[in-house]
Amino acid sequence: MSRPHRGPFQWGDRVQLTDAKGRHTTVSLVAGGEGHTHHGVLTHESLIGVPEGTVVTNSHGIDYLVFRPLLDDFAMSMPRGAAIVYPKDAAHIVTFGDIFPGAVVVEAGIGSGALTLSLLRAVGTSGSVTSFERREEFAEIAGANIESFFGEIPANHRIVVGDLVTELPGQFGSDSVDRVVLDMLAPWECVDAVGDVLVAGGVLVCYVATVTQMSRTAEALKSHGGYTNVEHFETIVRGWHVDGLAVRPDHRMVAHTGFLITARRLSPGVVPPTTRRNKPEFDDADVEAWTPGAVGQREVSAKRLRRAVRDASAVRDAGTPLSE
Repeated sequence: MSRPHRGPFQWGDRVQLTDAKGRHTTVSLVAGGEGHTHHGVLTHESLIGVPEGTVVTNSHGIDYLVFRPLLDDFAMSMPRGAAIVYPKDAAHIVTFGDIFPGAVVVEAGIGSGALTLSLLRAVGTSGSVTSFERREEFAEIAGANIESFFGEIPANHRIVVGDLVTELPGQFGSDSVDRVVLDMLAPWECVDAVGDVLVAGGVLVCYVATVTQMSRTAEALKSHGGYTNVEHFETIVRGWHVDGLAVRPDHRMVAHTGFLITARRLSPGVVPPTTRRNKPEFDDADVEAWTPGAVGQREVSAKRLRRAVRDASAVRDAGTPLSE
């Protein structure tokens, strides 16, 4: 059953406990469960029927503020095999990708499932998200995280293990996909396949880590001829310390995490009005800098993957606490 988003806490709910120092611990409420720290014990039963935004006290008199965790709380603390798409970037993907209720969305790859959660929230129950992932271990971790967050396997989500270029034609026909999100090493390799299924006016969003990936992807979209309005940017978020008149930027900030490239699909055969474009400032000798090998991919060890699979499965099955 899908987890509730409001009302008093019930068995099975995920609850975020915040102490006086702002440290978060997330637990799933199970019968007979207890939260143990060196500062005392808090029984899960004591939280049943308690409304959100309440302060509860453990056996040693330590107070905790209790809420249901927000989506970004879960995404930042969930087990991961691959690096996640940070909430700030996920928010921009949903907004600038125009992910709407009822949309048919394709994403590749799924990573640890953080972006998928945002996409599923955005499309609602009337839309669908299909995730393509080359690595079976990542698919397993992401699937467990998604089920853990929603409390069930969403009926409008499926994971296809395999390469997008080879698997996409067998899963979708032409003009059947509203939005495509690519979070992968070489999204330029998928431009043709995506163009075959994306509706006219549909949006393609690519998320990449480096400048060379961004430039290669942008050039591929411009050279294809079937895309327009190609834009590229990054998002930098800086928090502020505000305490009375003591107002200053935080010492820490979430700076570069990745680049976003967006483009819209043209109707077949349409050539948009453009100004004359100068010859691109690259030649065949420069292309080597754009290859996946040159861009570089950080491999995740098999040992770390096995641990992430165990952790994600434990959170899903037994409500293992997550701490930030």
